[in-house]
Amino acid sequence: MSFLRVARLTDAAELADVVAHRLLDRIVALQATQEVVHVCLTGGNTANMMYERFADLVPGSGLDVSRLQLWWTDERFVPATDPDRNSLQAVTRLARTLEVNSATTHTMPAADGRLDAHQCAAEYAAELGETHFDVTLLGVGEDGHVGSIFPNHQSFEATTKTVIGVTESPKAPAERITLTIPAINRTDELWFIANGTPKADVVARAVQGDKSLPAAHPQGERATYWFVDRAAAANLPDQYRCEF
Repeated sequence: MSFLRVARLTDAAELADVVAHRLLDRIVALQATQEVVHVCLTGGNTANMMYERFADLVPGSGLDVSRLQLWWTDERFVPATDPDRNSLQAVTRLARTLEVNSATTHTMPAADGRLDAHQCAAEYAAELGETHFDVTLLGVGEDGHVGSIFPNHQSFEATTKTVIGVTESPKAPAERITLTIPAINRTDELWFIANGTPKADVVARAVQGDKSLPAAHPQGERATYWFVDRAAAANLPDQYRCEF
């Protein structure tokens, strides 16, 4: 049975540190009981802070990177070298201490010479296949979007595919690729990351199940965690609080 827990941290720095420690510990623990661990990554400033901290912690941790498969929840459909790509931002940080290679790092296709985001989404769906994630990370937008699934947008209506191309995105760039909510939910544990006062309203609404928001729909099959700082948790009732 799945359960929900909310961890309230002081600020973005503590949030990044706590999530980095917990993610590394979780991966190492899983590698002790299974051959391969699948982790689905997200983008955003707070996630990037966490990847920096994660890279700091890797040396001497016992992590076997050859048995770690990395995926992404969504991507901006821009050229491979564009600094705005979520995967480029994450890999640049992780590669300081991790040996990152194409066999275990499944970045979404870039726009270089491609026809469109829809074609590339189909390619990523084929690569993803029936992969089930052990841990999926998700950020939350101020409008309640997750990945590149936006409220009151066609991306929010997609339920029959695992990966879709997004056009006319309300947030630049206009073209993106994203896992759909059914694909995001194909995970044992879902870890939300949110910080800052502008997120307080949507965090409270999503945690309490406001289905008009994309952020209220993802959940892990075993557990859903919300890692939020004090500002992002400002509108949450006290009942949504736990210690780790």
